[in-house]
Amino acid sequence: MRDRYQMDVASKLRAILGNKIVADDAETLAAYSGDKWSAAHEPDAVVFAGSTSEVSKLLQFASREKIPVTARGGGFGYVGGCVPVHGGIALSLARMNRIKEISFSDAVAIVEPGVFTAELKAAVRAQKLFYPPDPASMKDCTIGGNVATNAGGPRCLKYGVTRNYVIGLEVVLANGEMLRTGGRVHKNKTGFDLIGLFVGSEGMLGVVTEITLRLLPLPPARATLSAAFATAAQSAEAVQSIFAAGFLPSSLEIADHFTLEAARRDLGKMIVPEGNAHLLVDLDGQEQSVRSEATAIRELLEKRKPKSLQMATGEADCEKLWALRREFSNSLRATGLTKLNQDVVVPRSHLVDLIEFAETLRAKHGFPIACFGHAGDGNIHVNIMADRYNRDAEVREKVDRALDDLFEQVLAWGGVITGEHGIGLAKKRWWPEATSAVVRDVHRRLKQTLDPNDILNPGKFVEP
Repeated sequence: MRDRYQMDVASKLRAILGNKIVADDAETLAAYSGDKWSAAHEPDAVVFAGSTSEVSKLLQFASREKIPVTARGGGFGYVGGCVPVHGGIALSLARMNRIKEISFSDAVAIVEPGVFTAELKAAVRAQKLFYPPDPASMKDCTIGGNVATNAGGPRCLKYGVTRNYVIGLEVVLANGEMLRTGGRVHKNKTGFDLIGLFVGSEGMLGVVTEITLRLLPLPPARATLSAAFATAAQSAEAVQSIFAAGFLPSSLEIADHFTLEAARRDLGKMIVPEGNAHLLVDLDGQEQSVRSEATAIRELLEKRKPKSLQMATGEADCEKLWALRREFSNSLRATGLTKLNQDVVVPRSHLVDLIEFAETLRAKHGFPIACFGHAGDGNIHVNIMADRYNRDAEVREKVDRALDDLFEQVLAWGGVITGEHGIGLAKKRWWPEATSAVVRDVHRRLKQTLDPNDILNPGKFVEP
């Protein structure tokens, strides 16, 4: 039955869209069955759309036939957000990868969803402009995926997340209609904030086919300080002291002992500073102000007796210090354990509490836990490192019990269970605890209004 259904869907799609952009071979279906999370489910066909018109035709057909459509960008999400749970059509937006315009005078970029984030950042930088959001996977993730999850990154502290830079969207709705909202102006109060509705909606309300982004002037100077401390608590306390002195760095990143040890084994001790905790401070702006602020923060950190302290200025030298931070995830994966990345956020006053609580989780549940991430805004990636996670159901159950404890405590502190990655499938179990009945009902009604047949990314956390 499945084979006949699959053949019918693919053949009908070819009749509508042509042969070249529709695939249903086994290799392609497997490749488009999941993302970086552990879950996977094969679609019945994959469509490689190259235009808004093709997306519209596809959704008109899918709406009429009530066939699920799951859009995807680079497939680098961590929560199973683009897993086609109910089969149907996986809609790849990778071919829609044009940077249509970069305007220095209007300070905007107009891009298609398949543009890689790092590619856009480099293109605008070449024109002395700046697109601040910098997710760690920016070489592999797309702007469309960033919009779907409202992605962040280290620079969120000073500059904000993806939503703060989206000023215009072209969206194809579930019925195939094309909606345009916003534009190339930097201020706009015409009706409801529809942009905010679609940014972060995880592909459940429409398919974004064009994005207009606000750009900033490129800061001419940059400095980075790298400090190592004996304990994670000392590193977190140093973060608070930087704020108490009135500084607002562009990034403040911390890492714990397990993370550093994994990096030492993977990268070698020579490039990993000694100590059990690591702090990165990044500054940008005008030459004189960056120089004076970096000097002042260095003096502030020296008073806290770090194990080591380095300072770099200029893009190239700063990136050398950041190279360690960008390799943390790879080094943790190199341990051979499954890295289960939880992007929780707590109020900044609970930063030390969160790191200490991670140690109690390790003692209680027996899993190594690695904490690193965006200390400046309380968004710490708590990584449960599990052996045999994908092969042993009992291990997965134990992980879920550990996550029960983690999320319960984070919510008790007034935090949230996801700051960047989204709910997807991975956090669906905890969606009710993280929200109220009223909030969940509003989500359902919005979904019902924009997608009455529940064809857009069905099976995720908003149930019909």
